[in-house]
Parts: sequence; structure tokens; C-alpha cells
Amino acid sequence: MKRSTMNLPSGLHALLWKEGKWFVAKCVEVEVASQGKTKKEALSNLSEALSLYFEGEAIPKPPRFTDVELHTLQSSYA
Repeated sequence: MKRSTMNLPSGLHALLWKEGKWFVAKCVEVEVASQGKTKKEALSNLSEALSLYFEGEAIPKPPRFTDVELHTLQSSYA
């Protein structure tokens, strides 16, 4: 899995993908997401959104992830 470094508050983690013309960045630890025209912009916008989300609160220290895997699950509808 590709890893990159971005200054998210307190070392939080983000997933990043492209939807149409936009890049979407979503924090793994909390339900906060943002978007941008570039990867850098999406991550920067997410960092700002997380700072606002945790405004006035202590940002929790995230767990250290090891051996991360991404799986696609198939589901059938009843």
C-alpha cells in the first residue's frame, strides 16, 4: 500500500482517492472528509477540517497501524 506523509493534526491517518475530477481525503480515525482538485489540496483541506473538528479539544493519539491491507468485499442484496 502506498504511503505518503502530510501534516495532518497529531499524526492522524487519511485515505485518498479520486472521484471524477476531485480527490477525496477521509480521516481513518474520525468521520471527517474533504476534497480538492489535487491530492495536495485535498489533504490540506482535510487537515484544516480536522483542526476545526477538534477545535478546543485534545486530538487523540492515533494507533500505529502495521500490515495494513485493503480488501474489496462482494455483497448480495436480498
